Amino acid sequence: MEKTQPFPPILRHLSEPELQALIQEHGQVLETEKGETIVRQGQFLSALPIVLSGSVRVFQQRGDREIMLYYVMPGQTCMMSLTACFFNNESASQAVAMEPTRILMLPARFIAEWQRRFVSWNNFIIATFRKRYDELLDNFEAVAFETVEQRVMHYLKRRQSTNQKPKIDLSHQALANELGTTRVVISRILKQFEQEGLLRIYRGGVELR
Repeated sequence: MEKTQPFPPILRHLSEPELQALIQEHGQVLETEKGETIVRQGQFLSALPIVLSGSVRVFQQRGDREIMLYYVMPGQTCMMSLTACFFNNESASQAVAMEPTRILMLPARFIAEWQRRFVSWNNFIIATFRKRYDELLDNFEAVAFETVEQRVMHYLKRRQSTNQKPKIDLSHQALANELGTTRVVISRILKQFEQEGLLRIYRGGVELR
């Protein structure tokens, strides 16, 4: 980061003055476009990404199928990237910007050292693991105990609530990627929901009734 820039307000919970000074000295801010890949699956990471603004989708890819893991929002980091940095492993996931996104990149060599030195950084790391663990557990329970139809409707309702509008701009393939299934399955379920009067399909998205 340029030293003339103020410390990012979204990271004020990293409260120790010495830690903030180190972040400003060693951090670099990246400006990414929508759809830009930030971390590639199988990549070794030299820096930990922390989202300052925008959002990042983290997923695993197997052939032509994707399994969505979670989203990284402002003030958060990615558990998979954190693990790869900690143990110098290949990243087990891919991270892609969902919109124009600003990311703070912190050198991986500082992560463990700062955890020993700074309480707020240690709390941030622990909170990251806890939040992502809960999200992955929720995803596992949904796959294990809900039908695909239930998962589709629950996802659409959450998306509608987040967007605060009935229309959801989302292709069938994108929805299939979010839920780890195929486009054919999603198209069949959405057509079924439309016939039941639960939603209306339009080009590039759906509208819940």
